[in-house]
Amino acid sequence: MNPIVLAGITGNLGERIARALVARGAAVRGLVRADVPPETRARLEGLGIVLVTVDYADVASLTEACRGARCVVSALSGLRGVIVDAQTVLLEGAVRAGVPRFVPSDFSTDFTKLPAGSNRNLDLRREFHARLEGAAIGVTSVFNGAFTDMLTGQAPFVLARWKRVLCWGNPDQHMDFTTVDDTAAYTADVALDPSTPRYLHIAGDQPNARDLAAVMTALTGTPYRVFRPGGLGLFAWVIRLTRALMSVTDELYPPWQGMQYMYGMFSGLAFPTRLDNDRYGPRNWITARDVLATKHGGA
Repeated sequence: MNPIVLAGITGNLGERIARALVARGAAVRGLVRADVPPETRARLEGLGIVLVTVDYADVASLTEACRGARCVVSALSGLRGVIVDAQTVLLEGAVRAGVPRFVPSDFSTDFTKLPAGSNRNLDLRREFHARLEGAAIGVTSVFNGAFTDMLTGQAPFVLARWKRVLCWGNPDQHMDFTTVDDTAAYTADVALDPSTPRYLHIAGDQPNARDLAAVMTALTGTPYRVFRPGGLGLFAWVIRLTRALMSVTDELYPPWQGMQYMYGMFSGLAFPTRLDNDRYGPRNWITARDVLATKHGGA
């Protein structure tokens, strides 16, 4: 069986995609840098994954690593040097090796519907899309909204200390959330599917701010209310001010970057008109309530 080549296999999402592929009986060839820790290498090889050391600046290295693959999946994470530069070399290697399909590292809200300049990290993915267009390879992007896992603290939607759920703009605006595990499992199915469209949209749950407040009330037995500091115009101003007050940084997720992501979700601009959840048959999607219950328990 021709293998799936997976870039970014040492990351959180990448390793979960690898495990999902192995569970489906797929052969996986993981691309790693020379400095991968020995314990990480041992863990991945213990799953039956073949690891290939590559240089993401060397197209010849990546061409050989991709040769014979049925699909290349990128779960790379970073800023321009990774999302644009390294992925461009990976794409070129896949094309030179004759790989028929490529899944870029687009696991996010559908940034193709957002205005350019509204989100630094997503603009880098948009820039890479310009390089994908016209490439002699089939391309499929998976859009999953935000990772539901972040509701437990990384993204300040739920303000447990104040018994509030944050909302800028319309509290009835639904938003897409999908767990890392569900995204990985679906991506594994996409990688093994020989014929996929350009874009696929999934969501494990689509709550609005009022829904999240109701979930937290039920889980904790304490009333939660929606906290709306203002509309989207004010939020945009707060984001600009926050970014201006912070020093220039190469940090992947500075506070203003997370705020830009939340703005895109609260705006509803990227909310999909349809979902492709059932493309590979029914599955038990993990909901926002499921994730929040792991931290806040059940009433």
